[in-house]
Order: sequence, then structure tokens, then C-alpha cells
Amino acid sequence: MEYLVGVVLALLVSLSATLVGLDKDRAFYPTVLLVIASYYNLFAVIGGSTQALIIESLVMALFVAATVLGFKRNLWIVVVALFAHGVFDFFHGHWIANPGVPVWWPMFCLSYDIAAAAYLAWLLLNRKRKLIHQ
Repeated sequence: MEYLVGVVLALLVSLSATLVGLDKDRAFYPTVLLVIASYYNLFAVIGGSTQALIIESLVMALFVAATVLGFKRNLWIVVVALFAHGVFDFFHGHWIANPGVPVWWPMFCLSYDIAAAAYLAWLLLNRKRKLIHQ
């Protein structure tokens, strides 16, 4: 169920952003990636783990760097970073002990990230959005 909800929600958010025009600006998907990258930090705070917060902050810094680089240089970097965050979700529990992460979160986030990456890739390949161009 987590996978289905993640994909459906990502597509609804992305399609809505396109229909309303929110994604006309290059900043939309980099902003989405910044929010996505911050959730594990929130869970570390909820779980009361300083060690997890430090580790999650270091990981988040990598995604923030990719976000800034992708926004400034090439939105394909944001596509790759969204996809990479999905891969990170898959392995997260094996790499980082974060007691605040809900059991269902990694599967949900993985599917959201991959679907959002696919949608942005589709936009870039079709170049129908004026400001999404490279």
C-alpha cells in the first residue's frame, strides 16, 4: 500500500503543479527535493536521537548540494538526485538507525521519489514547459 500511495501522491502533486503552473519555474522540483531530503532529519528529532540527526544532516547536505547544483546548472541533476534518494530510502534502515522513522516511510518515500524523478525526466524530455528547459 505504501508504494501505491507514494506513486499516486507524487503523480497527483506533479500533475497538479503542471496544471496550475507551479512547475513553470525551475525552482519547483529542486524545492521538492529539499523538502524530501529534510524528512529523515525531522524523524531523528521526533525519535530523540542526536546521533541519527548528525548522520541524517550529513546525508541531507549531499542532497542539498545536488539540489543547488541541479538548480544552477542542469535539472537532470535533480532527476538523478530524486532517483538516488529513492535508492537511499531502500537502504536507509540498513545504514542508519533512526528511531523516529515510521515503519512504512522508506517504501512510501522510495516510490514518491522515483515517480517524481520519472515525471521530471518526462518534462525535460518533452520540454513543453518553457522555464523547465536546460
